[in-house]
Amino acid sequence: MASKLAVDCIFCKIVKGDIPSVKLLETANTFAFLDVGPLSEGHALVVPKYHAEKLHEVPDSFLAETMPVAKQIATALNVENYNVLQNNGSLAHQEVPHVHFHVIPKPNAEEGLTIGWPSKEADLEKLKKFAGGLKL
Repeated sequence: MASKLAVDCIFCKIVKGDIPSVKLLETANTFAFLDVGPLSEGHALVVPKYHAEKLHEVPDSFLAETMPVAKQIATALNVENYNVLQNNGSLAHQEVPHVHFHVIPKPNAEEGLTIGWPSKEADLEKLKKFAGGLKL
C-alpha cells in the first residue's frame, strides 16, 4: 500500500521534506525524527507514513515497523529509563492529529515524561463481563 499523506498535516509535511527536521531513521512506512519541543534530550517521534488521527485508523502494514524503529532509537539513546508513548484524541493529550509514538528518555525525576496514574479498585466480575463484551 502506498503512503497516504495529507497536505495540511505538519507531520506529513515533515515526512515529505516540506518542513525541515532532524531525521533519525526512515523506512518504507515509517519516519523518525527528534522532537523540536523535547521533554528531555533525545526525545524522538516515530511517525507512520500514513495520515490518520487515531491508531485504529492506520493499516497494520504502516504500524509493523513503528515498534522496531522505536526500539532502535531507544537502544541508540543508550539510556537506562525511557517512555514510549502514543496518544489518541485531544482528551488523551494528542496535540498533532497524526498517529505518532514518542520515545522519551527519562534521565532524572525532573526531565522526561511526568504523569500521574489515578488507578481505581476493580471488581473482577465486572472486568470479566467487560472483557466478554469486547469483539476481538
